Amino acid sequence: MKKFTLLLTAVFLLSFDFAIACELCKKNQPKGFENITHGAGPSGTLDYIIIWSAIIIVGITLFLSVKYLIKPKENNPGHIKNIVKNEGF
Repeated sequence: MKKFTLLLTAVFLLSFDFAIACELCKKNQPKGFENITHGAGPSGTLDYIIIWSAIIIVGITLFLSVKYLIKPKENNPGHIKNIVKNEGF
């Protein structure tokens, strides 16, 4: 397990350099999105609306999933949410 964790950490750290945008992409991306990724980035108002909508949906989903995982409000001790909570995952 330690070898797998070490390998995964090494792959993550080594692949970080490939995720950063190249010089040409830095110039072509709009302000605020430089050096994030390759490509042109958002090109209009609709793109920004889609991005922010997705961020809000993911944030709400993350909040609710953690909330209901910690306090499932289920009285049945055999319920799947309580099994996950009690096992310490």
